[in-house]
Amino acid sequence: MTVKIPKIDQIPVEEQTSWVLTLLECINALAEENQALRDEIARLKGEKPRPKIKPSSLEGNHKKPESSEKRPGSAKRHKTQSLEIHEIVKVAPENLPSGSTFKGYKDFVVQGLEMKPHNIRYRLERWETPDGRTLTGKLSAELNGSHFDVYLKRFILYQYYHGHVTQPILLEQLHDIGFDISSGQLSNIIIENHDAFHDEKDAILDIGLSVSTHINVDDTTARHEGQNGYCTHIGNEFFATFHSTDSKSRINFLKLLQAGRTDYIINASALSYMISQGLPQDSLTLVTSKLLTVCKDDIAWDEFVKLLGIEKPLHIKIITEGALVGSLIEHGFNTDMVIVSDDAGQFNVLIHALCWIHAERLINKLIGLTDKQKEAVKSIRSDIWDLYASLKNFKEQPDDQKKADIEAQFDKIFTQKTCFASLNNALKRIYRNKPELLRVLDFPHIPLHNNTSENDIRDYVKRRKVSGSTRNDLGRRCRDTFTSLKKTCRKLNVSFWDYLEDRLSGLNEIPYLSDLIINKALNLSV
Repeated sequence: MTVKIPKIDQIPVEEQTSWVLTLLECINALAEENQALRDEIARLKGEKPRPKIKPSSLEGNHKKPESSEKRPGSAKRHKTQSLEIHEIVKVAPENLPSGSTFKGYKDFVVQGLEMKPHNIRYRLERWETPDGRTLTGKLSAELNGSHFDVYLKRFILYQYYHGHVTQPILLEQLHDIGFDISSGQLSNIIIENHDAFHDEKDAILDIGLSVSTHINVDDTTARHEGQNGYCTHIGNEFFATFHSTDSKSRINFLKLLQAGRTDYIINASALSYMISQGLPQDSLTLVTSKLLTVCKDDIAWDEFVKLLGIEKPLHIKIITEGALVGSLIEHGFNTDMVIVSDDAGQFNVLIHALCWIHAERLINKLIGLTDKQKEAVKSIRSDIWDLYASLKNFKEQPDDQKKADIEAQFDKIFTQKTCFASLNNALKRIYRNKPELLRVLDFPHIPLHNNTSENDIRDYVKRRKVSGSTRNDLGRRCRDTFTSLKKTCRKLNVSFWDYLEDRLSGLNEIPYLSDLIINKALNLSV
């Protein structure tokens, strides 16, 4: 049964009391939630949910270029000047009269692609020495005993991890081109014998954290073995790393920040964290009596917690998080590191900053029922973007007066009362996050948004839609590794195509990505 919700203009003006308007807001919010539940039920049944049709960008008021103006990007440039020419073909005019004079050439460059098998039969010579020994020729080291060369492996890895081509389609593609390869052999190329790549990926996080003053973080769903899991992104303008796990808790996040270390340490930093999280005094006394305790791994930590005698899950959670924070600080984690997120609770640790884009969405998604409510939303959004512009200006030229003005501007915007109850609630929620939203006033170098993580982690969203979940732990690890390497290559202006060939061939002429991260950080600090 569908209930038709009345529009505000259908209610007499004298009956449009604040209670009626608030009730309409609640009804509209429930209608949106009801439609979301209907869409979810349809998805679970294998049906298509109600489509969300966004307005076309062509419907906007776009300025049409004058007749004398050229379209963007149409300026003349030497498109083929730097191209490598592989073949030169001379073409003479047809029906050339005798006695004509040669005047040189007019070049016309055609770019093409050759995609065909190139199979080599290596005939390893066998010789018998005078003393009866048999000597046989050896294959080059880059082949490593494989029946598939570096260039074919590079193509496969590039298509799978960069092009999001699924394994069945990639296998069909290779067969169509003319390669004789089985699904098992293809799977081995995709996930087997990549220890060197895994090691380089692990070094990226360790070095990236050591040279950074802030990190952007985010997570998304990443199914594994048919079960819901999560992938956490940690990175910034220097690097990007991805870590798929079964949990997205704060404990999980702190373990990822350890960059391979597994210990727990009870020290002053750990105790400070536990106090800030409200650990009761009796539990805090028990932990303080074990100050400077070091547990080398999860097993040793579980035994330590049992000996303490603390049983409440929340208290165990707090002391575990504290011990992980203690380990981070003990191993040199930058205590001024700012963690920028979209307000997910697991990232609210150490020095935390929030994304302004996500904060403004709370206002942007509100739909006013009256002209006054619509105008209120429009006015608040305009004020927020004026404040955002002030923050950008402060980042370029920080000073104490600007800082005080911005704080006053923030208070004025988010403490005001409007005619729109939902808008007032959104303003209150944003105001509660004032310290995290204005973190840039103390750390002008950090970004005002979390777009870096949003853009980087989009690869996982696309892969989830294209190929679903990974089937084994090695496949999941390879997905994290090659996505991390690809994204980091992009940030360092390294061709991922060239990088794969360099590493697979063993040439290692491209410097290790961790070294490039250090160089980039040093160049930016100069």
